[in-house]
Amino acid sequence: MYTVEEIAAFVEELAPPQLAEKWDNVGALVRCGAPVEKVLVSLDITRAVIEEAAGRGCGLILSHHPVIFHPLRQISPTDPAFHLVQKNISAVCAHTSLDAAVGGVSDALAQQLGLQEVVSFAGCGRVGRLCQEMSCEAFARLCEKALGAKGVSFCDGGRPVRRVAVIGGAGGDFFPQAAPLADCLLTGEVGHHDALDARALGLSTVAAGHFYTERPILPILAEKLRARFSELTVELSGEDRSPFCTL
Repeated sequence: MYTVEEIAAFVEELAPPQLAEKWDNVGALVRCGAPVEKVLVSLDITRAVIEEAAGRGCGLILSHHPVIFHPLRQISPTDPAFHLVQKNISAVCAHTSLDAAVGGVSDALAQQLGLQEVVSFAGCGRVGRLCQEMSCEAFARLCEKALGAKGVSFCDGGRPVRRVAVIGGAGGDFFPQAAPLADCLLTGEVGHHDALDARALGLSTVAAGHFYTERPILPILAEKLRARFSELTVELSGEDRSPFCTL
């Protein structure tokens, strides 16, 4: 068995907390004190994920999104943290620290798309080259297939796509930094006006969904935990899914 503190310390090696944005909340956010034999890895900690963790006998959930984000003024049965404590399940969360870390969310996304010659931009983003040039629509279809994404949308900037900037999650407002470096910005969410402004700069945008652009990091995290803690059982959540349905 391992302690929550041991696992949290290792996660901080992978995603140093100093890389996190000042407004973020990362680290061991729920400490129930029980030793940990099994860990469930997910993007979000929802009621369904907590029930899954309890059913599988997991004493800790490692998630990307913080289970406690805003300061708690009160706690009730509608709060996931309430159910974690009730089920004696701890939570470790690595959010923007994992976005920016080497080998983190954006690196995993670039790897999933097969980008080559990948370099960093804007701290949390990555830029790389596709194996072959293609249209924006063809690249959007590639993203849909590679990420298993649903409801992919794109805004064509008017030029072929060869160099791609990627940011997992909500990275649509990074288009000014991406425009001089890439033909297209792939992220989870792009606002209406950001897409228009990016297109005016000749930059295409592809929005493949917050969940789908961050999910590639999960099996990588699980494998790193297994390699570091040989007697720890690490499982990927089956209840962790996008909150959106598409027509």
